[in-house]
Formats: sequence, structure tokens, C-alpha cells
Amino acid sequence: MFGASHVPDAMKLLLKFNLVFLAVFVAGLVVSAVVARDLLRRDAQEEVLDRARLLMEKASVVSVYTSEQIAPLLKAQMEHEFLPQSVPAFSSMEVLNALRSKYPDYGYKPAMLNPTNPRDRAVEWEADVIEQFRREPERAEFIGQRDTPSGRSLYVARPIRITNPACLQCHSTAEAAPATLVAKYGPNNGFGWTLNEPIGVQLVSVPMAAPMARADNALVTVVGLLTAVFVAIGAALNLLLWKLVIQPVRRLSALSDRVSLGELDAPEFVVRSRDEIGVLAGSFSRMRKSLVHAMKLLDQ
Repeated sequence: MFGASHVPDAMKLLLKFNLVFLAVFVAGLVVSAVVARDLLRRDAQEEVLDRARLLMEKASVVSVYTSEQIAPLLKAQMEHEFLPQSVPAFSSMEVLNALRSKYPDYGYKPAMLNPTNPRDRAVEWEADVIEQFRREPERAEFIGQRDTPSGRSLYVARPIRITNPACLQCHSTAEAAPATLVAKYGPNNGFGWTLNEPIGVQLVSVPMAAPMARADNALVTVVGLLTAVFVAIGAALNLLLWKLVIQPVRRLSALSDRVSLGELDAPEFVVRSRDEIGVLAGSFSRMRKSLVHAMKLLDQ
């Protein structure tokens, strides 16, 4: 009767072990997945931010090039006709807009509250960014995210300030501006600017969908690998537990039942290992020998 409970008891031990292992596995997997997700998404966002800043620097380089090398060449023609190609903001926008033929989700805009060129007029959310720089004059950069029809987008904004007093010759009043400029854009666009005040922002927008999708795919791979590793470890531990603990304990328990029921001629339990199971087997053998010796003394 005692032997009938050995297999269920052994299975209970294995079940308890697996329940504990499963709890540890689930907790470890959840924590690892959360940490990995944060790290991967943070790296993806940094990748997007680096792209945005690279585009911003490209726009700045084009603006400087236009101001220093293109504008002087067009000075004579500007006396007869205003050429927007001489304006740094126009040139940088044209160059980066050319990229949109291949990368339509990328964007660049010199957004202003009162621009000379109406296409540069700030929309509502862009005006909010400009006001942010006006409230914090010391701020050099603003980073944000917004939803677009093509998905989540990250944008980088930098203030546009008039730091050269010579620029006010064209943007203080319509009367002081070149006649060719007024003739092209009218007397109400791009005037009333003041020195060192944020009049607009350079805005670069970069889509986040592709980098975030790569981060999510990498997360699935990481979680899959962790799961495979945990399953392999669990299988190995189950095999070791079964071979090194449960099977010897079951044999020893069955043998102890037979001896306790008077089968003193039951075979010896031989274990050559020196671990805890080996020590237990040795103790049982000594106890059995003592029991046999005691029974012989009683029979005399």
C-alpha cells in the first residue's frame, strides 16, 4: 500500500519544481522584455533623432553656402528682379524638398509667423513651437513628436533669429525694403522683424514607423531566444532532477517499504555517488544491517 503513493509523490516533487521554475521564467521573461523594449525603442528614437539633426545640419550648410557664395553672384540681377534663390531659407528648403521625391515622409520647413514667402507661414502647431522659443530665449533646440497621416513622426526645431542688423534693411518696413522684394511678395509679408527675437523655427520631421518596427522585430527575436534558452534549461534541469534525485529516491523508498514489511532478503540499494543521495543510501544500508542483526538476535 505504501508503494502505491511513490509515483504520485515523485510527480508532485517534479510538478512543484516546474511550477516554481515556470514562475521564475515568466517573471524573468516579463522583466527582460520590458527592459529590452525600452532599450530598443530608446535606440530607435536616438537613430531617428540623429537623422533629423543630420538633415538640420545639411539645411544650415546650404543656407551658409547660399549666403556666402550664391547671393553675391546674384546681387546685380537683384536690382532688376528679386530672385528667391538668393535667400538662404529658400535654398535650403528647395534642396531638402528635393529629397522628398525619394523620402516623402521626411520634411523640412523654415516656419515663420510673418514670412516673406507665404509657403513658409507657420501652421498652428508650428506657431506653438515658435512661442516656446519666445518664452525660453536661451533654448537652442526643441524636440517633439506628433501624429501624421503616415504615422508617428519626430521633429527637431531650432530658432530662427535675426542677428545681423543688415538683414533689417529688407525686413524692417516695406518702405525700407528693396522695391523688387515688395513687388514680388507684397508690402505685408516679412516685415516688422526685430533683432535677436525668434521670428520662426527651422523644422525637420523624420518618420518613426520604420525604426520602431525594427525595434519591435528585434524585441520579438530577443524574447524568442530567451524563451528557447529557458525551455532548454528547464528540460535539462528536469532530466537531471529525474535521473539524479527522483529515480534514486523512488527506488530507495520502494526498498524501504519492502524491508519494513519484513523482506529482509530484498536486494541491496547500491549507489556509487558521494552526493546527498549516496549518503542517504549508505545510511539506509547501515540501518538495514542493524535491523537484520537485531532480528537474528531475537530469533536466537
